[in-house]
Amino acid sequence: MEIKNRVANSGLITIDLEELYRREKAEWADFDLKNFLLEDVLLKEKNFREELKGFCWNDFRGKFVHLYCSADAILPGWAFLLPLTYLQPVAKKVVFTHKENLDPLDEVLKFLIENLDSQRFENERVIIKGCNKLKIQQERYLDLVQKIQPYVKSLMYGEACSTVPLYKRKN
Repeated sequence: MEIKNRVANSGLITIDLEELYRREKAEWADFDLKNFLLEDVLLKEKNFREELKGFCWNDFRGKFVHLYCSADAILPGWAFLLPLTYLQPVAKKVVFTHKENLDPLDEVLKFLIENLDSQRFENERVIIKGCNKLKIQQERYLDLVQKIQPYVKSLMYGEACSTVPLYKRKN
């Protein structure tokens, strides 16, 4: 008697956020505005603009960039926007947050879900894998469901051997 893998032959598609994250191999780089301040407190617009214009942006190419200021300085809102205009064409994604609040896993997953081709799940039966070693925030699962639900035939959560039905399109 031949043993058949019914799960493999079922046509189910599994989305594993942990695996998506691992495949991304995200590289991070920091962009600290402190490096452009005089005496760690003062931002002079003319000098700042000149330094940014002459800055080598290639180090940020294809990377996730953490934009922040480690100095305890009061900066105008545009001080973060101006370097963003240089980073955006080269970086994969730019994230602004205090250093201690940066969650690289969460930021990369947000990016991956935002850029997921939902249409490839058109009329498919999809399982969102639930058991992961990484600490994935629940909000990412919510984002994923919102992204793919309009396209799928059915949506489940868990493992192929034990799923919880979430949604089934009514034809």
